[in-house]
Amino acid sequence: GSAYKVSGGLHGVGVSVVNALSEWLEVEVWTGGRKYLQRYDRGKPTGDLEETGKARRTGTRVTFLPDSEIFEDRTFSLDTLSNRLREMAFLNRGLRITLADERADKSAEFYYTGGIKQFVELLNENKATLHPRPIYIEAQRDDTNVELALQYNDGYAETVFSFANNINTQDGGTHVIGFRSALTRTINNYASGRNLLKDLKASLSGDDVREGLTAVISVRLPNPQFEGQTKGRLNNPDMKGLVEAVVNEKLGEHLEENPGIGRRIVEKAAEAARAREAARRAKELVRRKGALDSDDLPGKLADCSEKDAALCELYIVEGDSAGGSAKQGRDRRFQAILPLRGKILNTERARTDKMLASQEIRVLISALGAGIDPEFDAAKLRYHRVIIMTDADVDGEHIRTLLLTFFFRHLRRIVDDGHLFIAQPPLYKVKKGKAERYLKNDRAMVEFLLESGAESLSVEAAGNGGPWTGQRLGTCLKKVVAWQRCLNALEKRGQNPHVVAALLQQGGVPRGTLKDEAKTARLLDRLLSRLRQDAERLGPADGRVEWDEEQGAHRVIITLGTQAPWGDRAACVVSPTLLGSAEYRELEAAGAALNAIGTPPFTIRGESETLEATSWGALYEQTMALSKKGMSIQRYKGLGEMNAEQLWQTTMNPETRTLLKVQVEDAVAAERIFTTLMGDQVEPRRQFIETHALEVSNLDI
Repeated sequence: GSAYKVSGGLHGVGVSVVNALSEWLEVEVWTGGRKYLQRYDRGKPTGDLEETGKARRTGTRVTFLPDSEIFEDRTFSLDTLSNRLREMAFLNRGLRITLADERADKSAEFYYTGGIKQFVELLNENKATLHPRPIYIEAQRDDTNVELALQYNDGYAETVFSFANNINTQDGGTHVIGFRSALTRTINNYASGRNLLKDLKASLSGDDVREGLTAVISVRLPNPQFEGQTKGRLNNPDMKGLVEAVVNEKLGEHLEENPGIGRRIVEKAAEAARAREAARRAKELVRRKGALDSDDLPGKLADCSEKDAALCELYIVEGDSAGGSAKQGRDRRFQAILPLRGKILNTERARTDKMLASQEIRVLISALGAGIDPEFDAAKLRYHRVIIMTDADVDGEHIRTLLLTFFFRHLRRIVDDGHLFIAQPPLYKVKKGKAERYLKNDRAMVEFLLESGAESLSVEAAGNGGPWTGQRLGTCLKKVVAWQRCLNALEKRGQNPHVVAALLQQGGVPRGTLKDEAKTARLLDRLLSRLRQDAERLGPADGRVEWDEEQGAHRVIITLGTQAPWGDRAACVVSPTLLGSAEYRELEAAGAALNAIGTPPFTIRGESETLEATSWGALYEQTMALSKKGMSIQRYKGLGEMNAEQLWQTTMNPETRTLLKVQVEDAVAAERIFTTLMGDQVEPRRQFIETHALEVSNLDI
């Protein structure tokens, strides 16, 4: 049908490749008043196409399971799917797409009547724009459709997303070349025609007119020619001239009809031209001093002896102290060390000339040896692993964020080519007797303490005998940790974990309870009875039943006299919202698994001490406490606390270290988060902090 005139498909073969990579696949089709079904196992049909009944609707549903023999990890990424489906909804205005993640009871709907205009508005959401609404252009030339939305902001970065037949051409192509060429020509023609460039010695460059530009260009054409299987670039030669002609005509008309917008755009570009000239002079100055010349490396860089960039690593290290340890501990053959002193410039808010005035930025550019955008030359990059290594405290995280901002805005190719990494130094050093162990985060610490507890402790449960020791105790404690993590997730959403735990331990909430006032009252009585059994630890418990008009059900309000982050009297609301949440349902499953093992109270016996626990939460706390007996636990705040040998063994040795590769999976989300957190607008940053404050587990104040 006509829907396939401009189809791009998936790597040229579409659903057939999905079928080939699936354990099974089912196709259901509703058409002509009938429903049809065909099933495939590992790419081969299990039978003929079946007619399975009548149909009042039309459409197609494809259901498949990725083949475990081909894919090690069959977990679908909600973020990746959301990004792609959001793009599809923007590119096809009025199309409604629903994404449901039944694993976590999450769903999202993508529906944009404004199409790519709304896409541009989303990208500019937290930026100060030069004109209130995006400029929108659409034109049909024979079988080809060109659609463009653009809007300028007062920032310095260019953000352009391009698509061909709904495929994200992340490497651009002829349609982008045509757009950029026309944009430069049109703005120069408009400016010269109105004598707006009289103080400039030359015309505006492409970089000048694209500073602060946010644009989305989408073309639909019958015979697309893409580069490579991933279709990252459009190569149809005629698209350059076609897009160029459309933009020249339509954008020129818009600027003539809206002279105020035209003047602001030209003033912005002229300011960029003056800054570019200042940056050129700054580059010449620092080049004369040798700071951008890759043949004249900075003095603080401890280089490696290997000359093959593919084998070389550069560690960007916070502070001279850690830099000294890293220089002593490294493998000099292939590991180079560059210590940075203090926090570098926030490049989200700085033009190139100001950025190049920063000594730390110049030193970093010089060490890498490949220049910066738009003159970055990947062939000259001196290290194919660039590793950011900062402290685990808030200052270290800030420095890492500043460096990531610099790479994202000015050295994006290093990120896109997979050359940027983040080191994972240990957060803890645990010593017991002569044995030492390094643990990289809180989760690893909990797992280590559980292992230790399983080896040295025994637990008896009143409801299921015992004792549990060794592997059986280890399995039980892992289930306790899963339970505790679910409780922590609910606590971050304002619920009191002690009340939620008691709610499940007294039998949960049978379906329909909150619709019935008498049943809800009995639930309250059972819950208060349970909580008051542990009054010495939890404090006094009170409660009441209320009718919730909005949800059409009763709810139980419990106040507990325990200390909590939100006040002395911590409240918990038992409502349909709580009972329907993914965290509560996961907690129910974890609780059922624990109750199958045993029920409180518990007796925990260590090597020299015996403790009692009245709940699963108390069992977790007491187990952690007993496991720590006889241990010396050091929490590292800085890399400088480790000597050269420790730094090598934990963070730099390729045989034992952990590195995180920096990747941009969702360019739209990355663009927005850098703008929100590092940009000039204070209000969006305040809203972000308020929204996510409860998700922070360790807060440095």
